[in-house]
Amino acid sequence: MAEKASGTLTVGNILRVAAVRYRGREAIFCSSTGRRFTFEQVNERVNRLANGLMGLGLRKGDVAAFLCTNRAEIVEIYFALAKIGVIGLPLNYRLAAPELIELMDHCGARAFLYDPWFGKIAEQVRSRLPAVEFFVGMDPILPQGPFWNYETLLSESAPDEPRVQISEEDYQYLNLTSGTTGLPKAYFLTHYNNATATTMAFLHDVTRNDVILTVFPIFGRVGFAWCAIGIFTGARNVIHQFQAKQMLELIQSEKVTLSNWVPTMASFVLAQPDLDRYDLSSLRGLVFSAAPLAPSLQQEIRRRICPNIYEYYGLQETGILTQLGPEAKNRKPDSVGQVIFSAEVRIVDAQGRDVPTGEVGEIIGRVPSATAGYFKNEERTREVFRDGWVHTGDLGRFDEEGFLYLAGRLKDMIISGGQNVFSVEVENTLLSHPAVADCAVIGLPDPLWGEAVTAVVVKREGAVVSEADLIAYCKERLAGFKTPKKVIWWEGPLPRTPTGKVTKFVLVEKFSGQG
Repeated sequence: MAEKASGTLTVGNILRVAAVRYRGREAIFCSSTGRRFTFEQVNERVNRLANGLMGLGLRKGDVAAFLCTNRAEIVEIYFALAKIGVIGLPLNYRLAAPELIELMDHCGARAFLYDPWFGKIAEQVRSRLPAVEFFVGMDPILPQGPFWNYETLLSESAPDEPRVQISEEDYQYLNLTSGTTGLPKAYFLTHYNNATATTMAFLHDVTRNDVILTVFPIFGRVGFAWCAIGIFTGARNVIHQFQAKQMLELIQSEKVTLSNWVPTMASFVLAQPDLDRYDLSSLRGLVFSAAPLAPSLQQEIRRRICPNIYEYYGLQETGILTQLGPEAKNRKPDSVGQVIFSAEVRIVDAQGRDVPTGEVGEIIGRVPSATAGYFKNEERTREVFRDGWVHTGDLGRFDEEGFLYLAGRLKDMIISGGQNVFSVEVENTLLSHPAVADCAVIGLPDPLWGEAVTAVVVKREGAVVSEADLIAYCKERLAGFKTPKKVIWWEGPLPRTPTGKVTKFVLVEKFSGQG
C-alpha cells in the first residue's frame, strides 16, 4: 500500500507558511526592546535558533526550559523548539529560584534559555543541576562554561528550514498550571493540541487587518496562543510586559484593535487618573478570560475603554470550551458563552449524572485542544481525567439557550449551616457596591455554621463604608445564609495567580482561627 499523503497539524508549519503568505508584513513589535520583525524575519530567526540548538547537541525528545519575559525571543523559542521536536518547558518568572530548579529537575531539562533579567538564576541552575548541559542567554556578557549568547548563536547558524520529521502527535511543550495549590503541575501539549487552538482566531473575528496586543504572560498557554493567532492570520502582534500606563500608550500609538485581558488588568487601567486623555478608538474588542468579569466592571469597561467585550471559558488543561462575542455578552452579561465547535460540555452531579437545565453542577468537558494527563502525576491525572472527560472542578449551569454560567469552584463552595453558597454570586453582589474595588468570598471554620461566609474586601480609594453597611447591602439582595457573616478589610491587591485568579487558599490559611 502506498504511503499516505495526508498532512498533519504542526505548530512549526504555521510559521513556515505565514512567512510565505505574509512575507514582508510586520509580524511582531517587541515593545520592551523597540524592535520590529516581519514574518520572513521571524521565520529566519526561528530557523537559525533551531539549527543552532541542534548544533549544540539538542535532539528531538529532549527538554529545553526557558525563562523569559514578554519579548520577541520567547515567541522565537517556542517555534524553534517546535520545528526540531525539542519539548519546551516555559517557566513562570514569578516563581522563586528553588521552585524553578525543582521544576526543571522534575521535567528533565537538558538546556536553559533565558533573558537578561535572569542571569543569576542561570548561574544557580548551572551549579545545582548538572543535567542541564546548554545555556543560551540574551545577556551581552555571559559567565564562563557552557554559555552561548543568543544573537551570536543565531548569526552563526543556518537560516534553512530544519529537516526534522514532526507529527501532530509529538509533544510541543510542557505547560504549567497556575499553581493555586502549591508548586505548579506540568502537563504535555501536543502539536495537535496547539495547532487546533487557532480556532480562537475565528471565535474572535481576527483578520490580517488586526493589531493584537499580547499582555498575557507568554510563558503560559493563553499568551502563546495569541502569538500563534497573529502568525496564523497575518495580524500584527504588539508584545508587551503588562504595565497599565504603557499599555494605554501602545494602544494609542500602535492602533491596537484587540487584546486579551484578565479582569484585574481592566481594573488597573480604569484606575489610571489620566485614562480619558488616551485615544483608544482603534480598539474593536477586548477579550476576557481566566477570572469572573463582574457586571459592574463590564459597564465601566464599555463606557471608558471599549464597547465590545468577548469572553471565553476553559482551563489551561483544556483550552477554550465556551465563548461568546459582544452581541451575546451585551444580552447575557453574566454568561461565559456557548460551547464552541469541536467541544463538548456537560454539567453533572456528584455521581456524574447530567443535571437538569438551570441546576448547578460540576462542569466537565472534552475538546481537541485538551491535554491527556499530568506529567509524572498519576494521582492528579486519575482525579481530573475520568471516563473520557476533563473534570474541571468548576461549578456552573446552562440556561435554556445553552449559555454557561459559572458558580464558583467545587472546592471553594461554602457549606454554611448545611446550605451550599456559591462564592461568585456573593462576590458579584459585593462588587456592585460603589465602595468595593475588589473582593473574595471564602468559608472560614465556624463552630455554629460549619463554615462562615466571609468577605475579604478591598475598598475603592477614598470610599467610606463599614462592615455593617456591606452586610446590610448583601442582606437586601441575597438570602440570609448567603450573606457574609464577617467582612475583612484588605489593603492593596488581593493575592492572585498569573492568570488573575484569587488564591483563596492563601486567604483561608491567613484568616482561619481568627475570631
